[in-house]
Amino acid sequence: MKRIVFLLSIVTSFAFGQEVKKTWTLRELIDYAIANNLAVKRSNYNVRTGEINLLQSKMAMLPNLNANGNYGINWGRTIDPTTNIFTENEVRNSNLSASSSWLLWNGFRLFYNLKQNDTELEAINEDLIKARNDVILNVITLYLNVVFNKELYSVAQLQVKSTQEQLVRTRKLADAGSVPIGDVLNLEAQLATNELSVVQQENALNLSLLQLKQALQLPASSSMDVELPQVDIGNETSLTKSADEIYEIATLAMPEVKAAELRKKGAMYAFRSAKGNLYPRISINGNYNTVYSDQRQQFTPDGSSIDVPIGFVQGTGDLVVRSTPTGTFYVPGIGDQFRDNRGRSVGLNIQIPVFNGLQARSAVQRAAISRDLATISAIEIQNQLRQTVETAYNNAVAALKTYNSTEKQVKARDEAFRMTTQRYNLGAVNFVDYQIAENNLFQAQSDLLRAKYEFIFRKKVLDFYQGLPLGF
Repeated sequence: MKRIVFLLSIVTSFAFGQEVKKTWTLRELIDYAIANNLAVKRSNYNVRTGEINLLQSKMAMLPNLNANGNYGINWGRTIDPTTNIFTENEVRNSNLSASSSWLLWNGFRLFYNLKQNDTELEAINEDLIKARNDVILNVITLYLNVVFNKELYSVAQLQVKSTQEQLVRTRKLADAGSVPIGDVLNLEAQLATNELSVVQQENALNLSLLQLKQALQLPASSSMDVELPQVDIGNETSLTKSADEIYEIATLAMPEVKAAELRKKGAMYAFRSAKGNLYPRISINGNYNTVYSDQRQQFTPDGSSIDVPIGFVQGTGDLVVRSTPTGTFYVPGIGDQFRDNRGRSVGLNIQIPVFNGLQARSAVQRAAISRDLATISAIEIQNQLRQTVETAYNNAVAALKTYNSTEKQVKARDEAFRMTTQRYNLGAVNFVDYQIAENNLFQAQSDLLRAKYEFIFRKKVLDFYQGLPLGF
């Protein structure tokens, strides 16, 4: 019983210790790449920065409010802030203040700054979409490269199997004296060549998988396989739109075009905002303050009084007195002093720019140049898009023609190889003719696979520029 448990533990440990190779679908590859791509993450932070800038420009249109408070000890000859009288005593004082100002008008500078930041945020969001699109297109390119190499690897394995089967038949024919022993040796050499081709195709497949892992930020040691797509190329062998039609759609679908147009609009808002500095600035402001001092004295009468001589009557010499109430002096509390010493002010401020070293006008001129440069950039991006679409369309047309030609070639090579194999088995043709027919078929099959995935990729590029889903 203990031996059984021990064996089970070994089997279980071995099973769990084996790395499970994950088979990725194209959708999983795209989602993972977008979630981990650094350019996409950077674009997300740019969006966040744009949101902060927009919020700040909105808040800039509201009044500001600032509060201040301090406590200090003065000694020596100083001024009592509550009595404004010089004193030699130590003075402990405190004050509180609050101020607010509101910009009422400045040539709509703040308004256009808000519009500029709003437009820039839209442009940054388009940049984020472009970053995601670039990742998607790159992943699809690498994915199709892996699929293509997997199919080439399968074709190479099938060729090895076919050569092995033919080698078995040829050995039997050689044993029977129907073919020379040299044909067996030639087939053995051909088998070695085919096996080398399998190794080469396996290396190409591993390299394409490595490139895909790197695009996904995965370590090279990670195990990966991809799910083969269900591609019916028969439904894809047509281009229903012209290059001009695709370009017109692309100008509305491509985020880089939208971003350029938005930045062109934003540059216009920036120009108008800069012109606001040429106009008068009108604002209102208000202030509140209060103060406390331990040197402030306040008298509290006790209800009685005393007569205090103040002089004599001229002529009679009679004493003149004044009744003075008696009581005590005390320092009012901080709350009472803050309440009693309150001060308020409100003002209207008008600032008219007359001359400031051409700073405002220079800013307007620079903004005008930036506006014109944004217009040029938008035109450049449209021209680049047109050229890219035209090139992609021509590549797709060429890939379609190549696919149609290689498809016919494979059918012909396959039939030729079938007939040559039959004749070779009957001894009607020599090994050289058989080898040529086999190599021609393998090359045609490889060319067909290459043409197939080349056309699929070119067709997907055109779909991309039309804003269509990039799936299978």
